[in-house]
Amino acid sequence: MISGLGRTALNSRCERITMDKFAVIDTETNWNDEVMSIGVVIADWETKEKAGSVYYIIDPEYKAGGMFSYELRLDDKNAHITSRKQALQEIKEWLASYGVEEIFAYNASFDKNHLPEYGEYKWYDIMRLAAYRQYNRAIPDSADCYKTGRLKRGYGVESVLRMLSKRDCYQETHNAVLDAQDELEIMRLLGYGIEEYEIALLPDQRVPAVKPR
Repeated sequence: MISGLGRTALNSRCERITMDKFAVIDTETNWNDEVMSIGVVIADWETKEKAGSVYYIIDPEYKAGGMFSYELRLDDKNAHITSRKQALQEIKEWLASYGVEEIFAYNASFDKNHLPEYGEYKWYDIMRLAAYRQYNRAIPDSADCYKTGRLKRGYGVESVLRMLSKRDCYQETHNAVLDAQDELEIMRLLGYGIEEYEIALLPDQRVPAVKPR
């Protein structure tokens, strides 16, 4: 039997463990710019190891077709085909079970704008570090960059993961859950912790500085 004090310590420890998780989200859209699939990966902050993943195909939106409809993989036994409302509710409950409060995505403003129901989460843009010379040490000296250090071209998931992994044959699948896993791999290879990603918090979610009187 666990004493009250012991139970408190155990609950505190469990809370710290779950709060050490974050999510990476990727969405694919149809020809009408509606979300037709969502992939989510939950990972551990310290190791960047995947703790779990889910994949949803949104019905009826996927039936409208899109540029990457061929990658939906409707026959995937791990794919949940359901309505947007149901998918977002189930994903939210799943994120809550891990204590997730932070969501990461590559070009995160795109995914956040397409998922306004998730406005309460903290959204971070992986590209904010991956596309900048001062954070991505794999960017070659010969790369064409702006004065800010950001690549002028070739800063998509496929190009950046090729740089970091040294796998020139890598090709982005444009399947939402597989792309989310690849974006997590970019984070792992970059090797930064939550503190460094504070600069990647989307501008509309930053707390404005209080001006001195």
